[in-house]
Amino acid sequence: MGDLGEFSLAVRLFLRAYRWRRLDPVPWAQPRRPAREARVALVTSAGLVAPGQEPFDLDYRGGDPSFRVLPADVEVARLEEHHRSDTFDHVGIQSDPNLAFPLDRLHELASDGLVGEVAPRHVSFMGSITAPGRLTRETAPAAADLLVEDEVDLAVLVPV
Repeated sequence: MGDLGEFSLAVRLFLRAYRWRRLDPVPWAQPRRPAREARVALVTSAGLVAPGQEPFDLDYRGGDPSFRVLPADVEVARLEEHHRSDTFDHVGIQSDPNLAFPLDRLHELASDGLVGEVAPRHVSFMGSITAPGRLTRETAPAAADLLVEDEVDLAVLVPV
């Protein structure tokens, strides 16, 4: 695990001054069925977009709270990363988006019978949202509704 000394002075000052929010209680739901029978979706905060989709707005004050829907048949290698944070090395995700959106691995798990099936749609947010009000009030619930509509049993969260 890293420490604050790895970041620039500006980032360290921001992290020390930021009003961190706590969720209490943490929302939780028991799975209705075992993974081998479940429909599984991925939710990433890597800011990935499919070819032809509008990129995330890197200049949106407080972070772009929107999300992109990624279909189950998207070619992962063609996804583009539009994450605004400069506090991590983006090279790994850019060379293999499966690091932040392991859809190819999820298809393999389904083929091997370890999960029931791959959901038809998945969700990509941009991480580093420092002003999460609109995200928590509007866009996260809309993304959750999409997964409910698709009868998703398990959502695998892939934070970046």
